[in-house]
Amino acid sequence: MLRVHHLNNSRSQRILWLLEELGLDYEVVRYERDPQTMLAPPSLRAVHPLGKSPVLQDGDAVLAESGAIIEYLVGRHGDGRLVPPPGGEAHRRYLHWLHFAEGSMMTPRLVRFWLRRLGEAGKPGIEAANAQMAGLLAFVESSLGDDPWLTGADFTAADIQMSFPLEAEAGNGVLDDGYPRLRGLLARLHARPAYQRALQRGGPYAYA
Repeated sequence: MLRVHHLNNSRSQRILWLLEELGLDYEVVRYERDPQTMLAPPSLRAVHPLGKSPVLQDGDAVLAESGAIIEYLVGRHGDGRLVPPPGGEAHRRYLHWLHFAEGSMMTPRLVRFWLRRLGEAGKPGIEAANAQMAGLLAFVESSLGDDPWLTGADFTAADIQMSFPLEAEAGNGVLDDGYPRLRGLLARLHARPAYQRALQRGGPYAYA
């Protein structure tokens, strides 16, 4: 049985969603953030030394990092689903967005998270991070073009991976002005039945 160590309001919601899309049986082990620090509880370190979520257990295998878990699940349990065939443009786009989500889009978000704790001293850095995020969002908006999904005509695991940073910006109101393609993408993602089932399994999900 696959087991997901799931932290509320976190990246691990994407793993539940992917498992629902693949129709796999799994168990959810829930953890709650500290309401003051918003950090994961120390008990997660008993599962993985980093003490973060998501963590996937598949028999004796224990994996951390959202992108690695996604690649593992689609490779081991996906039977070719949610991944474009290798060698084509769609697969190149798939690889790009799969790693862009954490490698590029989450960086300014994390910078803002820590700088807010500095109060006034952190404001210049926050403004710089906001400017960087605006450029990243504009890049994703233009890259979508007229395609329904990030890799083209077909929904893939890369759309799942990209959902979290896009949802977080939408939750903070950043997408309210402009970005019609990104708002449309999020609407299509949220309308997927597997997304809704994952919300039921994972519990309340406030991503702002």
